[in-house]
Amino acid sequence: MPKAKSGLEPLAIGIDIGGTGTKFGIVDRLGNLLFSSEMSTRKHKELEGFIDELHTNVMPLIEQAGGIGRMKGIGLGAPNGNYYTGTVEYAPNLPWKGILPLAKLVEDRFKLPVVLTNDANAAALGEMMYGAAQGMKDFIMITLGTGVGSGIVANGKLIYGHDGFAGELGHTIIIPDGRMHEGTGKKGSLESYASATGVRLTAIELLAKSKTPSILRKVPTAELDSKKVYDAAMEGDELAKEIFEYTGKILGMALANAVMFSSPEAIILFGGLTKAGDLILKPTREYMEANLIQVFQNKVKILVSHLKESDAAILGASALVWELK
Repeated sequence: MPKAKSGLEPLAIGIDIGGTGTKFGIVDRLGNLLFSSEMSTRKHKELEGFIDELHTNVMPLIEQAGGIGRMKGIGLGAPNGNYYTGTVEYAPNLPWKGILPLAKLVEDRFKLPVVLTNDANAAALGEMMYGAAQGMKDFIMITLGTGVGSGIVANGKLIYGHDGFAGELGHTIIIPDGRMHEGTGKKGSLESYASATGVRLTAIELLAKSKTPSILRKVPTAELDSKKVYDAAMEGDELAKEIFEYTGKILGMALANAVMFSSPEAIILFGGLTKAGDLILKPTREYMEANLIQVFQNKVKILVSHLKESDAAILGASALVWELK
């Protein structure tokens, strides 16, 4: 494996593999994102083809940053990424199924050391090193995107559990026998309600059940998404506001459970749904506090990530590299 060139500060490569897109960049030890780009995750049905394209896209950035000899290693964030084994296991949001030896395949292709964790853990690391959680030893990171991810930090350490998969709050059951999750086949998980996908499903359900007039009734079901619900809410649409109120209620209940489990200083929310601002944050705070027992009430901050959404997971993945010997 190449060593960093003497006299030059080593750099890290951060790669965030999402269900739709993959973002990557070169990061210095202070968290400055020097070069970055992105590509589609979905267009490759075979993992090997994806890694080939990733290599083709990342190598020019490496050259711009001073060459492979300056790179300390690669940090990978991916859904269901296992820190201990370097594998991605049964990720419902990725096009490749089963157990994938992702870290080894990337290491073989790039000839650099590789560390892997799941995408939400990577975001939590980024937040702890460079964002709103700097100086905190106990916090929970919740990513609200296509799905709901989480990274739990307690006593200054990420919680991985005995097998590397701790911290899947998005798959905890919040409504017994509730909405079916297409990816897992389980009913009533937080992700089925509090993700962008969940907002869409809530919109479809409320439009069917309610007679309330709404701009959303003019939107074809195939085109309905969380952005259209947000736009309608911003125009004062009562049904759209009700959708966010319900989403915040479910998220607040789930966060109350999480608080009583690990007593964090703060919960940091990250991802596309946070752009809805108080439409989702206000009910989330209210329902979290309402479901906490007294000893936990009015102690836990709910913060929105300070990091640019496009950068946070890259920064977090790259943070893994600094732990390499």
